Amino acid sequence: MRLVTGVTVFLTLGTVTDAKNAQPSSMDYPEGQDVTLSCNHSTIGRNEYIYWYQQNPNQSPQYVIHGLRGTVNSSTASLTIASDRKSSTLVLPQGTLRDTAVYYCVLREAHWDRRGCTCAVSLLWEEGGGHSGGAVMRANLDSSRRRVREQ
Repeated sequence: MRLVTGVTVFLTLGTVTDAKNAQPSSMDYPEGQDVTLSCNHSTIGRNEYIYWYQQNPNQSPQYVIHGLRGTVNSSTASLTIASDRKSSTLVLPQGTLRDTAVYYCVLREAHWDRRGCTCAVSLLWEEGGGHSGGAVMRANLDSSRRRVREQ
C-alpha cells in the first residue's frame, strides 16, 4: 500500500442532459491547492444556466454556484463560462477535506415569473435518489488528509 496526500476526483457521466465532463477519470489534488472541475455542454440552450451542486454521502445535493455567462464568484467557489457557453470550469479555491463530495454540473432553463424575476426550473433528482443527468464528479479525502490507494 502507498499513501498519497491529496484530493482524488472521480468523474462519471450522467445520462440525460448534454453536460459532459472533460476531466480524466481520476485526478489527485494536494490539500490547499485549487480544485478545478470542467464540464462540456455543447448543445446548451440560449436561456440555460449552468448550475453546480455538491453532494456529501447520505445527504441531499447542496447548491454551490450558477451562472449564465462570464465569471461568477462566491465565497466558496468560482465559475467561469466560455464565451461560446459550450464549456465551464468550477474552481474550489484551496481544496480542503470539506470539499470532499460528489459534484454535479447541471443545465437548467431560466423562465420568467409574473414579477419579471428569473427562476430556474428543472427536475434534478428522481425518486430513489438517482440523478436525471449531468456530469458527476467525486472528490475523496480521508480524515487523516491522506488517500490510501492499494497497489
